[in-house]
Amino acid sequence: MHVILLERVGRLGTIGDEVNVRDGYARNFLLPQGKALRATDSNRAKFEAERAVIEKRNEERREAAAGIASGLNGTSVVMIRQAGETGQLYGSVSSRDISEALAEKGFDVSRAQVDLAMPIKTVGVHSVALSLHAEVEVRVEVNVARSEDEAARQAQGEDMTVLSFDDEEDHAEEAETAEGEAEGEAAESEEQEAASDEADDENL
Repeated sequence: MHVILLERVGRLGTIGDEVNVRDGYARNFLLPQGKALRATDSNRAKFEAERAVIEKRNEERREAAAGIASGLNGTSVVMIRQAGETGQLYGSVSSRDISEALAEKGFDVSRAQVDLAMPIKTVGVHSVALSLHAEVEVRVEVNVARSEDEAARQAQGEDMTVLSFDDEEDHAEEAETAEGEAEGEAAESEEQEAASDEADDENL
C-alpha cells in the first residue's frame, strides 16, 4: 500500500514522505495509529493544506516525550516474581507490567511504548527500551527478582540466575543442621523406647 507519513516512522521515512508498505502493516498499525494516510490525490491535498499544523503538533509531541525521557533516564523498577533455582520465572513480566510499574513511579508510559519483543522470563536486571516518540527513545532497568533482598543484590551486580558459592554453603549448612536434628530426634526416640521396654519388664 502506498501511504503518506504523518510522522517519522523507523527507517521508513519522515513527515510527508510517500512510501510503500505491506497492506497489513498499514491497516493494522500506520493508519489506525494516525501515523500515515493512504496516498490518494485527496489525501495529498489535505496533507499539504495541513502540513504546518501537522509538523507543529509533531514537534510538540517530540518535546513532551523528550521531557519525559529526561526524567526516566536511569530509572529502575523492581518486579518481584516466583522463580525456580535456575532463575526461570514461573510466569513472566510483560510490557503491561512494566508500564504499570512506571506509572506507580509517576511516569505516564503506555504499554505500546514499551519496546519488549518477548515477555521477560528470567530473574535478572534487564535493559528495556521505551519508544516515547519516533525520535525519542530511552532505556530503563527492569530488576526481576524473587525478593526485595535479591533485587538489591542484583542491583549491585550479583548474578542470581544460579546458586552462588555462598548460597551453596548456606544450603549445605542447612542440610547438615537438618540431618543433625534428625539424628538427634532418632536417638532420643530410641532412648525413650528402651526406657519404655525396661519399664514393661519391671512390671512383669
